[in-house]
Amino acid sequence: MTLNCSAENRTVSAFTSKLSPAADICVGLAILSVVLLSILGNGLVLVICYRRRKKMVGSELLCVNLAVVDFLCCICFYPLSILSSFHHSWLGENVTCVYYGLGCYVFGLCGMFTITAISIIRYMKTCYSLVYAVWLEGANVRIACCVIWLVAAVWSSFPLFGWGEYVPEPYGLSCTIAWRGYHTSTKDAFYVICSFACFTLVPVLLIMVSQCRILYKVSRFSYSLSARGIRNNLRHAEKRLSMMFFCISLGFVIAWAPYAIVSFLFIFHKGNWYMAPEGFVFPALFAKSSHIYNPFIYFYFNKTFQRELRCLLLSLWPKLGGNRVGVHLAVGQASYPIHIQLQERCRVQMKNFGLSQDRTNSKSRGKVTHSSSNHLHGRPVYVCWGSTSKNGPSLLDNKPAKDSLSVSI
Repeated sequence: MTLNCSAENRTVSAFTSKLSPAADICVGLAILSVVLLSILGNGLVLVICYRRRKKMVGSELLCVNLAVVDFLCCICFYPLSILSSFHHSWLGENVTCVYYGLGCYVFGLCGMFTITAISIIRYMKTCYSLVYAVWLEGANVRIACCVIWLVAAVWSSFPLFGWGEYVPEPYGLSCTIAWRGYHTSTKDAFYVICSFACFTLVPVLLIMVSQCRILYKVSRFSYSLSARGIRNNLRHAEKRLSMMFFCISLGFVIAWAPYAIVSFLFIFHKGNWYMAPEGFVFPALFAKSSHIYNPFIYFYFNKTFQRELRCLLLSLWPKLGGNRVGVHLAVGQASYPIHIQLQERCRVQMKNFGLSQDRTNSKSRGKVTHSSSNHLHGRPVYVCWGSTSKNGPSLLDNKPAKDSLSVSI
């Protein structure tokens, strides 16, 4: 009877918060901020990728996979940690602890493997372009994404079969791998060591080496071009893209490094006497921040994402666009028809409207024609003809009508 009571007390104390109530609320608010920012940023990335899904190349699927990892992790698991923080104890005890630890470990491994795959693919594209063109097609990248999820799910499920265990963290408001299981049995020690060596240290080394090689290769090539006075815009875009993936990889490593170091030190101590419970909170929160900054890196470095985000915002809130002027130039004749339309608050998207009709109606070249008969959704379209002939008449010979737009070319 005494043994059962002591076991029950250990269980209750393990799932009880070791922080003060004010600290618990601060931790819950911090995780809530991470969840909201991650859902907003990664949600925008997923929406933009869906809008341009037909234009995406194979390597961009890994960025989509990374956004899916961050988005789902914040939706499926972090709300449980938020509620537990406000409740000052872990809700659900063993069942939810295994659910939370298993899910977070699966998504954490998926994020690390995805960034490793991005770094390797970028390295092969920069240094071995022939191999990249032959092997790394869209279908192979999809297979790589499936392998990433499969390996992460299989390795994370080992604690369910006795190899390791999911237990509460020292501060009591989160669950993770039982790093102290290194001292309990040979199987647990094998699982903990392999988790650090094969699934943490090796991916981090691959990320760092490949990204450093990419930066060295791109900077060296850019320096050789600039020394010869050659400006290559394509290489400039490649350099910008390499910097984007370097920032993503570096941010992920920096965010998870404190948590990995604290957990590694935790292996070799049978108790948590070497660090107060508050010392485990800050590395855990800092690691969760890795879900936030990837979308901001995308939108800062990638101009395609900037254009798509601008179009998405204008489609949702047309008033953000203000008044615009759309100009379309039709090439194919000696005189070029320029279609000018005043567009109010970007409610109408210009199309190549009435070109064939304007070409057939205009018989003479070198004339200025102001037409107010063409309308698009109630908006007037003015057609101006600019002559390219040297002997053509002056553009100012014909006076425009009062209700038309006077344009000099």
